[in-house]
Amino acid sequence: MQPGQVNTRTAGAQAYWRRFFPAAQPQLAPCALSRRTIYILPNRSGLLFAVVLLTLLIGAINYNLALGHALVFLLAALGLVSMVHAFRNLHGLTLAPQRATPVFAGDTAQFELAIDNPTSRPRYALRLWATPELPLEFALAAQHRQTLQVALPASRRGWLELPRVHLESRYPLGLFTAWSRPWPALRLLVYPRPNNHPLPAVSASYAATGPLPSAGDEDFSGLRERQPGDPLRHVDWKAEARNSGSGPLLIKEFSGGSANELLLDWAQTDPQLATEERLSILCGWVLQASQAQQRFALHLPGCALPAGSDESHRLRCLEALALFPA
Repeated sequence: MQPGQVNTRTAGAQAYWRRFFPAAQPQLAPCALSRRTIYILPNRSGLLFAVVLLTLLIGAINYNLALGHALVFLLAALGLVSMVHAFRNLHGLTLAPQRATPVFAGDTAQFELAIDNPTSRPRYALRLWATPELPLEFALAAQHRQTLQVALPASRRGWLELPRVHLESRYPLGLFTAWSRPWPALRLLVYPRPNNHPLPAVSASYAATGPLPSAGDEDFSGLRERQPGDPLRHVDWKAEARNSGSGPLLIKEFSGGSANELLLDWAQTDPQLATEERLSILCGWVLQASQAQQRFALHLPGCALPAGSDESHRLRCLEALALFPA
């Protein structure tokens, strides 16, 4: 047997396995619920219903009751029909990842998923969750698309991936539970929990870098588009007047130091504290300096971010704190 034939058979076996079993990795593409990814079993109510039917059947046989047999078979048929409808309530739905907004440690992360019903049948009594403590109940109209917020506790900083979500339905009689466990590929960044320590003094911030430069040492280095959080005093109003307000606002950028810049340094935190507590202090400093629209730089072991004051600079600093090695 040639090596190529072996590889072909291995690839065929893997394709067969993926065809009949859900993917073992998160899926970027929309997750379509088919008969191979939907499971159904009787729940407690369904088992109790089966016991009652069996009892009625024994009584009907014992007393030779024709109406008893008819009642048992009618109820059994209703149970089988409810099983079919429970399966059809999930079949054909599509779940797609959308977006996830970063949060701070200790908050509840919200993952945005879009669920689509392309068929002409409305779907009722659907439940979706990532953890059983935070279920989401909803219904879906025919040929309708709905955006859902799946909640998940964010207890630790760093990347938080959405696990397999659980989508189930007990419609229509609550005798059977049909469920599926799709795995949309979605993750968000969890920042350290901020600790509101007072900001370090400006003079102390630059004590390790030499004397403070004066405000006149800054040199004009160029223009850029204004971002949310940029102070209005840096807007180039002359350029705005020349453009007659037709273009975006431009912000003046300067090179060199500034007497009112802060240096938020890892060394300024208490070395006796744990790593997570020191990161929390730095996170609180970043938020306070950004809220005050003050230029600041962030220095971490192995990472030094230059001074800035816009929203993108704040997000870069928070990302560096969130991804700091444990």
